[in-house]
Order: sequence, then C-alpha cells, then structure tokens
Amino acid sequence: MLLRAAARKKKTKHSVATLFLALHGRPLTSSSSSSSSSSSSSALVDSIATSIRPFPDYSPRKPSLRDADLVRDLTAALRQRRSDPLARVLRPFGPRLRPDHLLWALPLLRSDLPLLLSLLAWFRSCHPAPSPATAEATAIAAHLAAAASPCTARRLLRDGLRDGGRRFIDEVIYTYKHWCSHPSVFDLLLLAAVDVGRLDDARALFHHLLTYGVVVSADACNSLLARLPVGDMLAAFADFPQSSGGGLRWNAKSYNIAIHGLCRVGNVGDARRILADMEPKAGVPPDVVSYSTLINGYCSIGELREAMELMREMALKGLKPNPFTYNSIMALLCKAGRVVGAERVLSYMVRHGVAPDAAVYTTMIDGFCKMGNLSAVYRMVDEMRKSGLVPDAITYTSLIHGLCRSGKMVEAHNVFEEMLSEGLNPDEIVYTALIDGYCKLGRMTDAFRAHNEMLRRGLTPNVVTYTSLSDGLCKQRDVEAANELLHEMCSKGLELNVCTYNSLINGLCKAGNIEQAMKTMVEMEAAGLKPDVYTYTTLMDAYCKSGEMDRARGLLQEMLDKGIRPSIVTFNVLMHGMCMSGMLEDGKRLLDWMVDKNFMPNATTYNSLMKHYSLDKNMKATTEIYRGMCSQGVVPDQNTYNILITGHCKARNMKEACYFHNEMISKGFSLSEGSYNALIRGLLRKKKFMEAWGLFDEMRAKGFVAEHDIYNTFIDMNYTEENMEAALALCDEVVERCLVETKVDET
Repeated sequence: MLLRAAARKKKTKHSVATLFLALHGRPLTSSSSSSSSSSSSSALVDSIATSIRPFPDYSPRKPSLRDADLVRDLTAALRQRRSDPLARVLRPFGPRLRPDHLLWALPLLRSDLPLLLSLLAWFRSCHPAPSPATAEATAIAAHLAAAASPCTARRLLRDGLRDGGRRFIDEVIYTYKHWCSHPSVFDLLLLAAVDVGRLDDARALFHHLLTYGVVVSADACNSLLARLPVGDMLAAFADFPQSSGGGLRWNAKSYNIAIHGLCRVGNVGDARRILADMEPKAGVPPDVVSYSTLINGYCSIGELREAMELMREMALKGLKPNPFTYNSIMALLCKAGRVVGAERVLSYMVRHGVAPDAAVYTTMIDGFCKMGNLSAVYRMVDEMRKSGLVPDAITYTSLIHGLCRSGKMVEAHNVFEEMLSEGLNPDEIVYTALIDGYCKLGRMTDAFRAHNEMLRRGLTPNVVTYTSLSDGLCKQRDVEAANELLHEMCSKGLELNVCTYNSLINGLCKAGNIEQAMKTMVEMEAAGLKPDVYTYTTLMDAYCKSGEMDRARGLLQEMLDKGIRPSIVTFNVLMHGMCMSGMLEDGKRLLDWMVDKNFMPNATTYNSLMKHYSLDKNMKATTEIYRGMCSQGVVPDQNTYNILITGHCKARNMKEACYFHNEMISKGFSLSEGSYNALIRGLLRKKKFMEAWGLFDEMRAKGFVAEHDIYNTFIDMNYTEENMEAALALCDEVVERCLVETKVDET
C-alpha cells in the first residue's frame, strides 16, 4: 500500500529560489498541532489533492476453541503469578505457544500494558525470525503505549521497522482504527523511521498519511529534515507544506534546520534570504538560534563584516546573543591571528552579562596556543576554572597541541597526566601531538613510548602520526628505520600522503643519498601524488650543498614547467648555492629575474649575495646590491647590517662602517661577534681607542669573545699606561676565554 503511494509521488529537483517561492506561495497563520487524528483533520479534506479515505477495518483471524482456552489460561496465569519470573510462568505453555497466540492474548491484556509488553518481549526472544503475527503484535503494542508511554511506543516502532520495514508501516496503519490508538502514534512512527535511518520511508510515510487526512506534526518532520542531505532537505522543506494543503506549518526550528543545512554547504546567501523571509512571509519570527546559526555560517567562510551586521540586526530585534554567537566571531578572529581582538570580544561579552562557556574559553586557549603566547594560555585556563567551568577533552587537546607546538614537552606531559586524572580519554589527535612534539626535539624514545601507549589504549595511529615518527627518524638520519615504519603504515592500509613522502625525501637528502631521494619523488608521482614546492626545495637544497648547481637549476625549471610556484625559500636556497659555488654573477642575474617575474626577494636573498661580495672585498658591488634592496622596499635585517659593517671594516671604510653601526643600533639590532671584532680592530687602526674600548666592554658583557690580538692590544695599552691591575685582569681573561675554552672545545 505504502509502496504504491510512494511510487505515485513525482520526484522533482528544485533550485533554492524555486523551493522558497513554493514554500511561501500562500500566507501561513498558524502552526501545526503536535498530533492530528482523522477526525480533527476533516477541515483539510477540501485542500488535500488526493481523496481522503478511511482507515482500514481490522479483522484478525479467529482462534479455535482450543486456542481460545489456551490463551485464557495463559493470561490468567500471567496475572495470578505476576511476581514470578516470566520464563517460569510460561514454561508449561512454551511448547504449545505460537505467535498467533500472542495476537489473541493482546485483547485480554489490553488494560495491563506492562504485562503485555513483557509477554511481547518474551515472544520476540523465543521467535527471533520476523513473522507477520509478531509484526502485527508489535504494532498493536505501540498503539496501546502511544498515549501512556511515548518512549516505549517509539522503541516498539523502531523494533518493528528494523524487522519489517515498509510492511510494518502497513501493519501500524492497518491496526490503528480498531485499537483506538492515540494519533501521535504517526509522529512516533515517523520519528522511529528517522531513528533507524529509513529516511525514504519517512518521506513516503508523510505523503501516504495525507491520503488518510493525517498531517504529521512539524516537530516530527523536523527530525527528518535534520537528517536529510541538503538538496533533499530543501525539497522536503518546500514540498511538505504544499502537499499537506496548508495543514503542516513549519516552526522556527524547521527554518533553523534549513538555515543550518545551507550554511553547512557554504550557501549563506540563500540561508540569509530564508531568515529575512521567515517573519514577513511565514509569520515565524527568527530566534537567537536562527541568527547564531547564520552568523556562524558567515564566520565559517571568513565574512566578519556580514556576521557583525547580523549581530547588530539581532540587537535591533531585542534578541540577546548567546555564548555560541560570540564564540563564532571569536573563532574567526583567532583563525585570522587576531587573538587580541577575540579577547576584546570576550570582555565585551562578559560586560553585557553573557557568561562564557567551556567552548568560548577553549577557542581563546587554542588561539593563544597558535600564537605561542603561553602566559595568556595559562591566564585563560585560570579564568575558566574560576568561572566554575571544567576543561573538557577538547580544551585539553588544544592546550596539549599548543604546548607541543611550542616545544614545551614537560608542560605538555603534565597537562596530559592531568587530563588522565580527570577521567578523560585522550584520542589519536592528543597522542599524535605529543609524538610530533617529541620528534621535533629529537626525543625519539619518548615519541615511540607515546606511540606504544597509544596502541595499548586501542587507538589506531593515522597518517599524521606515522609521518611525524618518520620525519623524526629522518632528522636523525635513520632513514632505514623510517622506511620500515612507512612499510608498516602501508601494511595497515594507510596511504602515504605528500607530507610523508616529503619527510622521507628530506631524510634521504640529509643522509647524502640524493639519488634515492629523486627515486622516491618518482615513486610519489607514480602513487598519484604531486610533488609540491617543499619537495622540490628540499632536493634543490641537497644539490646546492653538493655543488651540483646545474641539477638544482634544472629542478627549478621543472617546477616552473609544472606550474608549481617557487617560494622565497626556494630562491634563497638556489641563491645560497650559487654564492657558495662562487657563481656571484649568476646570483645577480637570478635576483634580477626574480624582480622581473614578481617573485619578491627578501632580506635573506640579498644578504647571500652581499656576504660573498664582501668576502671578496668588493664593497662597491656589495653597496650596489644594498641600494637595490632598499629601492625594492625590502627592509634590511640584522644580518644585513653585520655584513655591511664587517665588509667596510675589512675594506678600511670606517666612516661607512660607523654610519651603518649607528643606523643598526637605532633600529634595535645588535652586532654579531665577528662584527664586534672587525669594528674594534678598525677603530684601533684609526687610533679611536675610547670608542674601541667601549665596544670591547660591551662585547664582553654580552658574552662574546674578542680575538687574541685584540686582547693583546688592550693589555699592552693598560701596561703602557701603568694600569697593571687592568692588564693582569685581561691576561687572566684571555687565558681563560681564549686558551682554556678553546682547549675544551677541541676535546
């Protein structure tokens, strides 16, 4: 019966706009009641396209005299021996009882629902194979339980649907009229169909019930809407009110489900149109959930301005944002690195009487963790606890992840132990964060200990876990162990990703096995994965360090041919390689090419060329590169000034060296040990002893060691001036720092 009705329903696809117009084609003035019986739906008869038909008459098979006697004896025994275990009461009847006897017993137990349900459960356990009689009995029991115990009725309907599917739906309709069921049974039936995942049956049930004049409530239909894919949800959202002839009217929750579905797939524009038309076209005013859902949708796609506009609209309507509303804004700000702005939102929220929940504090903790601001992280944790909120698993996960990212593994381990003491179970993400943190610090023993503990807890390492372990082994140049680990990963059905291959290629390059690294890149492409900029940069760096510049440049050309845009690190690797190989003119041409092709160099790019020209005492070329750097708007860094100062000192251009030293200090940069030595030596040559002595004191205060000849110069100066105490102190210092420490370093 239901199959035929479903087949008659023409399936159509609607655009969002078409669906919305269909939904709002007529004004809706009242909401659907929670239940509708055939008698209360008589006003809908004229508006439902299909003709109303009566519910079928129930005509069960009659028992024989012997069967009737058996059923009477059975029900009498059940009532008289109610306190005895059911199995003991039914033992004398067991061999003779059939499912039909259950059906005949139901009318006699109608007024005793607990006894009826116990008998039904016993029959189902003894006759696990679905049968028509058991399905009919389950439907009848659901009818009897619908008014007294809706939860029990819903459970019985779920059991029946699992056993009989659409045939069971026919049984519920067939038995409805005779057993005088409460009409809410059809709401419960639709809810049960959704519970067991029979969504097509639930949609067909809605339309089939209309032929009997029954309109399922909006609340029941909402459970179906929430489970449907977005396209089907929109179709049902528009179709159900039309099909019911105006009997079904969506409520705020219905619209919120539609808004949420659209936001989930990024279609916030149509979601906003639905919100705008809720009240004027459907008479349903948006609530806090409506606005918060849409605000979260805009935040999910990075549209802060639109989200803030909706916040203002909420305020005009007298709606007060809740913690979820604020959390959406804060999460977007944290994602954009604007954690200070997110904290201002938190302060505003508290000032306006909205208490932050655990999710809000977790967002802030995660944001500060990603910034590496651990003092702010601990402050947020303290505030959270003072508010009486207990950190949950997500909070601990964010905290552990942030500490691991910052290399604070002792603190991360302590938080992990606290998490365990709170009875929270860490998942794969927590263990992977710990493993990755240990691997980055080279603590492979601790990393594998965490890995083994993860396995003992029954957790399965994922690709990220194995990639972290592989990368850690590769950094320690244990490429063979990394390979074994990756084979283990493949044996568990996990597929290597680009990061995994890159870690292996990096390890092979560091071990000096560049040819094997190149073969691994070929294997990577054969596996359907495309090498990225990191892959090529790693290989180029290895070729540059081995002096094979032609092969490094060949890889750059291959990158460009494949449409992979090199990063600034790629160019810096190539520039450094050219300079180390003495190819300074090639380096200058590379720099010009980068500027011409809009690959903006950074200070490191220019520094490589400047350093090697200055080592060749070609300060004219060094200065030319420096000027080109400034003309391109690239800001000099600390290394830039140290290169210029050292170079000019060695070229005896002390005026220029002092100029750059003054400019460097004004920008907050510091001299390196080599620059101190060069500048002091240059000043001594110019007989500027006071300036030299000042730099000498400053250098030693910073823990730097002056060169031996500079110590000798100052010792001689003090001796000549008969400052024996200072001369002897410098003698002791030079012995300790220049001779003893050198010996220790050599051993």
